[in-house]
Amino acid sequence: MADIQVYKRTPAEQQLAQRRAKQSMRNQVMMFSLMIFLTIVSFSMVVAFEAEVAGFSKFFIIPMIMLFAAVQVGLQLYYFMHMSEKGHGIPQMFMYTGALLGFLIPLTFVTIVWW
Repeated sequence: MADIQVYKRTPAEQQLAQRRAKQSMRNQVMMFSLMIFLTIVSFSMVVAFEAEVAGFSKFFIIPMIMLFAAVQVGLQLYYFMHMSEKGHGIPQMFMYTGALLGFLIPLTFVTIVWW
């Protein structure tokens, strides 16, 4: 069997861990609130477009919704999937490489077909 080592924290280490946990939870709640706000704004823009409110054309709505979606994906990766924490360099590299290839390969094939 493996030996189990018990490490007892000092009061200062315990307070530091509690402060970090509290800050982490505060960040999670703030990011969740921001994502809910972006979702509400997106839905309200679509409702304004459907109600034919002046200034809400599909040429404005579609890019804005795509921008909000990209922001939400980034926030979810960094805060809800814990990519903002230390020690996630290799997974980040693989995700960025996959996103880059996922963009470049279809762009390459579309360029080959169109030219």
